[in-house]
Amino acid sequence: MIIDERLVQQVITPRPAESHKGTYGRTVLIGGNEQYGGAIIMSALATVNSGAGLTTVITAPKNHAPLHAHLPEAMCVDWHDKKMILSVLETADILLIGPGLGTTPESFDLLELILAHQTKKQWLIMDGSALTLFAKEQLELPYPKQTVFTPHQMEWQRLTSLAIADQTKEKNSMKQRELGTTVILKSHQTTIYGQKMIYQNTIGSAAMATGGMGDTLAGTIAGFLAQFPKNDQTIAAAVYLHSYIGDQLAKSQYVVLPTQISQHLPQWMHHFSQKN
Repeated sequence: MIIDERLVQQVITPRPAESHKGTYGRTVLIGGNEQYGGAIIMSALATVNSGAGLTTVITAPKNHAPLHAHLPEAMCVDWHDKKMILSVLETADILLIGPGLGTTPESFDLLELILAHQTKKQWLIMDGSALTLFAKEQLELPYPKQTVFTPHQMEWQRLTSLAIADQTKEKNSMKQRELGTTVILKSHQTTIYGQKMIYQNTIGSAAMATGGMGDTLAGTIAGFLAQFPKNDQTIAAAVYLHSYIGDQLAKSQYVVLPTQISQHLPQWMHHFSQKN
């Protein structure tokens, strides 16, 4: 199925007058080592700007001040503080792990901790380094149907042993069914292998080919799943809107930055919500 504006309009509905921050979900983001703090900050910007009610970021202490400078709306937790991590995990609706996580033993311990404490009511998004660690260590998922993988083609190769040249829709779909997760296979035209359907995103611009765009997409998906129905359509709408905003900005820009996508999310979500 080709994703279009009609699907986005079905997902992004006007907010009810009687609602509060808890209505729009609690997200917990895990990532950002001392070298790649920008990745988790970009994810958090997208999560908050796409409408998640409460966002907590579990990251290296070095990233706390920069995160609050960019996004005072987010809460911070030291990723060495296991007691506090377990506390925030208990109340989360959506977990996102991977942006800037790294592949050190400490990163692996965090991934194991998240997988061990995911509950039946929580959805998990795995991106970037988390996918690399998951593939390398051959870990198992507690709730595959409530898990979203967001690999680019090389990460998908690590996960499935499918060489990029062999990544046809038929073979990708077979591997997705084996894993049991929803898979957002990122490329110049991203394909979503959902639980019930395959969605094709045919928009997006070369202007978006810059570092941090995947981190922003992962954060947008987290924000959407936090507040809208937890299904393939919501994920597809997040992917489409991310590319749609990039296309709009590319009409007057040679390069589109990930943080610009996040800045424009509230405006375009309002636009589509008014078309219902």
